[in-house]
Amino acid sequence: MSSSSPRLDANLAVALDALLTEQSVTRAAARLHTSPAAMSRVLARLRRVLQDPLLVRAGQEMVPTPRAEELRDEAAAVVRALGALLAPSGGIDPAALRRTFTVQAADVVGAALAPGLLALARRQAPGVSLRVLAEEWEAGPALREGRVDLEIGVIDHVDPETRVEELVTLRMAAGVPAAHPLAGRTPTPADLAAAEHVAVSRRGRFTGPLDAALAEQGLSRRVGVVLSGHLAAMALAAVEDVVCLVPTALPGEPPSPLGDAARSLGLSLLDIPLPLPPLVIGMAWHPRHTADGAHQWLRGAVRRVLRPSGGAGTGQPPTAR
Repeated sequence: MSSSSPRLDANLAVALDALLTEQSVTRAAARLHTSPAAMSRVLARLRRVLQDPLLVRAGQEMVPTPRAEELRDEAAAVVRALGALLAPSGGIDPAALRRTFTVQAADVVGAALAPGLLALARRQAPGVSLRVLAEEWEAGPALREGRVDLEIGVIDHVDPETRVEELVTLRMAAGVPAAHPLAGRTPTPADLAAAEHVAVSRRGRFTGPLDAALAEQGLSRRVGVVLSGHLAAMALAAVEDVVCLVPTALPGEPPSPLGDAARSLGLSLLDIPLPLPPLVIGMAWHPRHTADGAHQWLRGAVRRVLRPSGGAGTGQPPTAR
């Protein structure tokens, strides 16, 4: 016997299973969609590898040797295991999931996501937990390194291989408390410029797209305070006479959950009569997770929560950026 082991060959295992099951070169060849001559050559190779004739003549038939009888169940089990290993994923049962997902999102996005995702998980996947991390200041390798499963928000700083899917397009409205002088009417650009504002910037910037739009009208606004998150800005606007910006649905669209926090604080949302750029909310993930059934459930759940009425949102397919 050779001291070296035979090279692993899955085709040999499949052929051995067919031969031992059919006990016929012709029938085994038909089962594997090959010719009897090719199957005879495979049988000869198996005999050399296993140093056993495996199938021998008994009149008009072939019968297995004792060694073949010993191998029959084991060969069948190996072929079943190979089939399971190489079969496409048949999806997952959400009820069987036991997983914690880490999502990176701005505070207002996390606040909008959490109730809907928690409700979906309770109904469909009670073993799923969610960890929401604050946005990083700069583009980081969190998705690539696997520290974050999904980034949700304005996606503008991803690695080239990252998959991105747009979810919904929103606009900015002006949020004011019920007692604010602007409440109950559509402000003019001059009204907005005359009011005191709270700005939101992770980097502490006092200016943004609204300032650029006002400057086009020869106007400027006063920003009394800059905060790092929208939720803090909304909370301040609820108790002080300041204007904050709130993401809300486009005209004619169902209300967006990103405006729920403002509504719960009693803020009135006013149209801004200036051409501000739209707010495109998307989700980004590393391609290692694209075919993962659990991650597919997470992405589907996010779509249901953030897209109006569970609709198709922008209709944009995932794209690599």
